[in-house]
Amino acid sequence: MTKRGFGKRLALGAICVALSAPSVLAQQGEAPQKAGKPLNAGDVLSGELSALKVKGAKPGQPSSAYQITSEPRRLPPPSGLCNLETGPETFQLVTASPAQASQLKGLLGKQIAVKVDEIACAQDAGQLSEAVVTKWSLVKR
Repeated sequence: MTKRGFGKRLALGAICVALSAPSVLAQQGEAPQKAGKPLNAGDVLSGELSALKVKGAKPGQPSSAYQITSEPRRLPPPSGLCNLETGPETFQLVTASPAQASQLKGLLGKQIAVKVDEIACAQDAGQLSEAVVTKWSLVKR
């Protein structure tokens, strides 16, 4: 004995299985991602600039942090891949002066390039990026 509406439920189940099958096959066919090319001191890092809101050192004063989203890159030893399979993709730019901060403020949402002088993996719990660029300079395109 079958319940009423059994055919409709069977057809709906078959459609659901048919729609999910291509995504499962695509996931199985993906090749593992390779680690990005190395990023050493003096190299240029390019990507889209975005702003991060973080609390400042003084109470009531919010400060802005900036982040570049780029292709995965390997960092020089001892940082290496930052415990990631492909290397970091997000790089926080630490501003050393208000002049650097104002320089980046006008470039939000745009593609920029910076010359990296010092870089390390993020280690503090408050850091939202995977790697931190502590010394850098903006490169004109």
